[in-house]
Amino acid sequence: MVYGDLASKVVTDDRRTYSSTLVDAEAERSRGRHVCVVDGDGFSKLLRRRPAPCLELRKARTGRVRPVAATTSKALILGDPLRVRRTGRHASGDLALDLKRLDEATAVHEATVGALIAHLSRQGIQACRPASGAPGFDAGWSRGEGIFVAEVKSLTGAREDQQIRLGIGQILDYAHQLHGQHPSAVIRPVLVLEKHPSAVRWTALADSVGLRLTWAPDFSGI
Repeated sequence: MVYGDLASKVVTDDRRTYSSTLVDAEAERSRGRHVCVVDGDGFSKLLRRRPAPCLELRKARTGRVRPVAATTSKALILGDPLRVRRTGRHASGDLALDLKRLDEATAVHEATVGALIAHLSRQGIQACRPASGAPGFDAGWSRGEGIFVAEVKSLTGAREDQQIRLGIGQILDYAHQLHGQHPSAVIRPVLVLEKHPSAVRWTALADSVGLRLTWAPDFSGI
């Protein structure tokens, strides 16, 4: 149901001052048949095939009940759809070799992000950026009650063990911050690598600290 201005609607519930349409929607919800209520902006998002928040029905100080966005952990953690960033090339100079490696690593990172987005999309899952105020994880998504937050690490142009250690520290820090901000949320930290690591010990280490370790192109386990 698309919610609009209530000013021109006929009020049929004196206690809650709902419009007749919202009364019907609330009645259906109370019977266990959920009716999604979206506003004009949400409807525009749906037309663009983007997710739109379902609005709650809440009474304002004026006595009028208006649909309002529900505040959920997912809304406070997951932001807009994730997009692959464009990568460029640094100009040549004294640091040409190091910059070349940096450019290659950045390109591999974004390629891994793109492959992750495609992998999740095939499962009907939208990969998201962090919401405003959330820690700066690389990708996030929800599945069931869980909110997955991922750090993506390329292994190109750097020591593999150094990159994996850095990634483990980063994503565990992000997950710890989110647990503090949203104690009731089920946070699932994930470290995503560009390829299979050469040392098998990293999987055991990840399991021991409650971290999911996966890599392109198959992204096993997610």
